[in-house]
Amino acid sequence: MHPPSLEPTLALSLVIPVYGSEKVLPELVARVRDTLDTLPDVRGSYEIVFVCDRSPDQSWQVIQRLSSEYNFVRGILLRMNAGQHNALMAGFAHARGRRIVTMDDDLQHAPSDIPKLLAELERGHDLVYARFGQRRHAGWKILGSKLNDSVASFLLNKPRDMYLSPFRAIRAEICRDILRYQGPYVYVDGLLLTATRNIGSIEVAHHERFAGDSGYSFKKSVSLWLKMATSFSIVPLRLTSLAGMLFAGLGFLLALLFIVQKFTINRMPDGWSSLMVTILILGGVQLLALGVLGEYLGRVLLTINAKPQYVIGAKAGFDNSQEPAC
Repeated sequence: MHPPSLEPTLALSLVIPVYGSEKVLPELVARVRDTLDTLPDVRGSYEIVFVCDRSPDQSWQVIQRLSSEYNFVRGILLRMNAGQHNALMAGFAHARGRRIVTMDDDLQHAPSDIPKLLAELERGHDLVYARFGQRRHAGWKILGSKLNDSVASFLLNKPRDMYLSPFRAIRAEICRDILRYQGPYVYVDGLLLTATRNIGSIEVAHHERFAGDSGYSFKKSVSLWLKMATSFSIVPLRLTSLAGMLFAGLGFLLALLFIVQKFTINRMPDGWSSLMVTILILGGVQLLALGVLGEYLGRVLLTINAKPQYVIGAKAGFDNSQEPAC
């Protein structure tokens, strides 16, 4: 699945998934260079690893051009759209930095805040998340993010005061640890939380998107939630078991009540409406339980069948980079 883990030879790697950002990438590279060239311990020892997640625009062509203009820009083109978290795993597998920063490709995460993340990492943390005082996202996306954050606290035992942001700084050894995961359904934050609990957080500003529209849809948000719920926790199975026991107990109590009624008032209640409601509720719970089990079994099947997390189509900026790679 992953190439051999690379020994860190640089001070810093930026791993950035790319989708629909052809107009943003030149400005992003310029701002990253302007920021990192001011850091004495990073200057001349950093790289940007763009992972083009089969973007529908000309993003890959822009990445190829930038890699020829700047020796610190590298690119990976995925043959098929794999999703942001799978794309990150591809970038981690090719990153050569002792520290790795992940960020979005739309400049809503400011490169000028990277030194803050690195400074917090140097305080002894393995992982540092950026949190935002005010987010520049659509209302549904903010609400979905809050729901995802609450569910992560419940399912993954995440500290409630920590926001799981895609703008993060990670030590390379933590990335090497999570690259051992071979399952096709990747949730990077879930993997990180299983690798370390030595986590820091800093507040930074969230900016307007530089250009274009976000490629993160409601459907992708739901898919990410399912990955978290079914790939890194058995809590949904336990909840369905508890629901089954609760309704089974309720059924026994009602049966006992009906027996008592039969021998005391010698007639059964009409109760057609209540009977139908009970059947519908129990039927819904049973279908929910079957759906949860099916989700788990489907993921187990695809994992056993070794479905790849991603497939690399081409590289740019690496040694022998312009030749397609599998």
